[in-house]
Amino acid sequence: MQFLKILLWCLLAFAAAIFTLGNWTWVTINLWGGLVAEVNLPFLLLLTFLVGLVPTWLYLRAQRWRLMQRLTTAERIIADLKPAPVVVPVEPVLVDPKPASPIL
Repeated sequence: MQFLKILLWCLLAFAAAIFTLGNWTWVTINLWGGLVAEVNLPFLLLLTFLVGLVPTWLYLRAQRWRLMQRLTTAERIIADLKPAPVVVPVEPVLVDPKPASPIL
């Protein structure tokens, strides 16, 4: 399974490299105040992808952390509610080292 994961990442990197080489053009972006920025198209697409991915990823990580905290609290409460096991002392049984011989 690990091999398939590595193969998928390699194919994705290869496709990204081919896309980058085929679209290496400069894009003009008009900013505020008359500023103009010229950016490579692959860099611009990567930047927009990260602008969408990072906030979503941070939100999901925070939600996962919160749920883990709730689960830990619930497990702790359940452990506190369980009754403690009752330990009954057992008296030792004395065993004769020599068994009684049968009477003939």
